[in-house]
Formats: sequence, structure tokens, C-alpha cells
Amino acid sequence: MTAAASDTPALPMTRPAGCPYDPPAEYGALGTADPTSQVRCPAGMDAWLVTRYADVRAVLADPTMSSRGAASVHVTRRAGLDEPVRPGSIIQLDGEPHSRLRKMVLAQFTVRRVEALRTYIQDLVENHLDAMLARPGEADLVRDFALPIPSLVICQLLGVPYADRERFQQQSSLLVSTDATREQGQQAYDELAGFLAGLFADKQQNPQDDLFSRMIARGAATGDPLSLEELVMLGLSLLVAGHETTANMIALSTLVLLEHPEQRDAVLAAPARAVEELLRYLSVVQFGVLRHATEDVQVGDRAVKAGEWLVAALNSANRDEELFPAADELDFHRESPRAHVAFGYGAHQCIGQQLARVELQEALTRLFRRVPDLRLAVPRESLGFKHNTLVYGVRELPIAWG
Repeated sequence: MTAAASDTPALPMTRPAGCPYDPPAEYGALGTADPTSQVRCPAGMDAWLVTRYADVRAVLADPTMSSRGAASVHVTRRAGLDEPVRPGSIIQLDGEPHSRLRKMVLAQFTVRRVEALRTYIQDLVENHLDAMLARPGEADLVRDFALPIPSLVICQLLGVPYADRERFQQQSSLLVSTDATREQGQQAYDELAGFLAGLFADKQQNPQDDLFSRMIARGAATGDPLSLEELVMLGLSLLVAGHETTANMIALSTLVLLEHPEQRDAVLAAPARAVEELLRYLSVVQFGVLRHATEDVQVGDRAVKAGEWLVAALNSANRDEELFPAADELDFHRESPRAHVAFGYGAHQCIGQQLARVELQEALTRLFRRVPDLRLAVPRESLGFKHNTLVYGVRELPIAWG
């Protein structure tokens, strides 16, 4: 959709002052008065902002809604909205090319495979807690706990050397930044893609026991091999998403529980339910996901034309009072927390969601069992939050105990 009027309101992106866990206040009013409304996006185009839960699910489930602009490029001024989708870009491909890749990857993320990783994840959590608690009473939970655990897990799963973590963490932070220039984004992509190309070329010759080696072997056995370009793009997507989202969820969830100590018993008693409520309440994919209409379609009471853009606001949908009464409250006894769309919905729903759930369950329960007197070491007002990244979180989390 091209801009038709200069007074088109801007996409809501600013969280209410003093409420770091709440989405922009405009969402509440829009959900009631104008649940699908026109907004101007930082990328320079207008889009329909979809805020109501039922409409968000409908948009994400509609096969005529292309995900070619996925990864929230509507909030990046460097976005190339007309650039062709690269082979292997699982979050942007549609139809059969997407289904082909998704089936291959899903075979590696079955419940059985993820549960087989639980013991490994438990050991990782305990080892990091041992190291953290060996210090004299203070630590940065992001640096010492929330970031390394999912990074180690995704490296183990994908067969990426953990020794290279600083390299890919630095590049991925630029790829999810809304402030990085187009040149910075391209340089980060080129460096990370080059690193993965070398890694996967070696796996094609020397397979190991990891996800990509198994996918390479499966492709050779079935006569449907993935090209090196496809492997690189797929690896980039999984590597960045696999640690960015979970690391931010661990840290932000910990901060919420430090501010709601009366809720910790509910988390320890029913961690699976608690994690679903935290996913709903925090919705760290903070600017929604972008879709492109390939056909005329009705969204709520709006007629959307082919060629127009839509932003499915996940955090708004997860605060919809029709499905989640008292939606702005953290309630670990909520009846239907798993109905949230924090992992998206439809054909592009997050592939690694089961792994993220296990990581969150183990990290949070073991942290608060081992350190029941955990507390924030600085005033919350002094914390820096990630208002300018696609995945919301806290930059540092100084904690103390004892």
C-alpha cells in the first residue's frame, strides 16, 4: 500500500512510561474502536495494523498472505521490500518451497528429540548456576545465564562451534536492530553467511551428529539435497532466532518474577503453565510480523486489496480481553494461556517453540529453586530495555543474593 495521505498515523512503537512489559497504549484503543487500521511504517510504506486476536490468527493462517517481508522489516529503515527472497529463507518463503524446508526442519524438532535434550539443558543450567553462585553475591543475569544457555543449546543442535559465539552474537544483534544502517545490516549478513558457508561446506564432506549433518544426509538419500545457499540461509535463520528470542525471554521473565515474588511458587509448582503465561504476557517479538496480501481479502470489517501490506500485532493479540480477561495482569492460573500467539500461528509458526519451552522451564525453575533470595541489584528505572530491536528484552540485569 502506498501512502495516500500525509496524516496517516505512525505505527505504534513506544511503550507506556513506567510499564516496560506492556505494548504501546494505542493498541488497547484500536482493539476496541478500529482493530484493523492504516498506519505508516518506518520502512516507508503504509500497512493495515491488525490488533484483534481473532483477526491476527486469521491473517497468519491465510495462505494468500505472503510472508516475503517477514522478520518485521516494516520497522527497519534499511528494508528492501522488493528484494527477491533468497533460497532457504524459511521465514520468507511461501507455498511449496516453504513446505519443503519446513518438513525437513520439523523432523529435527520433534517432541521426542527436544525431550531428549532436556537432560543436557538441565546440566547446562546447573553448571551456569554453579559458576554464577561461586561469585561474591552479584552477577549480570543476561551475560552469565540468560544468553549463554540458549546459545549453547542452539550451537549443540546445529553443530556450530560455541567458540564462535561472540562472532555470531555480535552479527545477529545487528540483524535484529532497527537502528542499524543498511550497510551495517548487509555487512553483518555477509559475515555471518560467510562463516556458515564454510561450516556447512565442511559438513557436506565430514558429517557429524547434528541437525544440519542429518539434513544433508537426508537430502542425499532422498534425492532432494539442499544447496549450500539454502543451508546458509536456513542456518542463519535458526541460529539467530534460536538464541535471541529465548535469551531475552529468560532475562525478561526473571525480571518480572523479581518484581512479583508472590508468583514464584506458582511457577515452581506448574512451570509449563507459567511459561505459557509469560510468553503471552511479554510477547518479545514486539513489532509484530509483516504479511503481503496476494489476493483481495476481508480482515474483520476491512477490505484489504491485493498488493497491500498488513502487520499482525502479536503483543496486541495476546492482550485481547475477549480471550484473556484482565489481559494486562500476569496470572499463572489463567485458563487458556497456551492459546497465545507469541510463537506466531499458521504455516510459519515458530519451529523451535518446543525447545524454547523446555529451556524456559528449566532455566526459571532451577534459578529460583537454587537462589530463592534472588533480587534486583539496581533500581528497575536504571535498566536499559531493547526498544530498538525486533526482539524485546533487557540489555543487562544486575542481580544479587545472600
